[in-house]
Amino acid sequence: MRYCLLMHYQEAGELGLTEEDMAPAMAAFQAYADDLSAAGVLIDTEVLEPVMATTTVTARNGTPEVQDGPFIDTRERLGGIFVIEVDNLDEAIKWAQRNPANGWGSIEIRPVARTYAAERGWYQP
Repeated sequence: MRYCLLMHYQEAGELGLTEEDMAPAMAAFQAYADDLSAAGVLIDTEVLEPVMATTTVTARNGTPEVQDGPFIDTRERLGGIFVIEVDNLDEAIKWAQRNPANGWGSIEIRPVARTYAAERGWYQP
């Protein structure tokens, strides 16, 4: 079963962290990604740009609207994702518990309902 590990935490810029400050965290994420890869469960990982780079598209009133900037007033932001494929939720929980972002944020585990590939169309992984 495929799961997304969604990492929510305060952004480095909000905390005044420099690249040097971030080096140990980046090394921890590299080791974590290497472990996921070595276990054969890593599908993909993405680190997101800061929330100020957000663009939101909605059409709730029937007319498409595009808005720049963040709209959720929280301290923690969605900062990145790991997409993994494991046998069950218990395994996903074990990997989420090892995620370095647990030290300063939270990890949301969400099953993937469906995915798309040009050669397959929409399918349940």
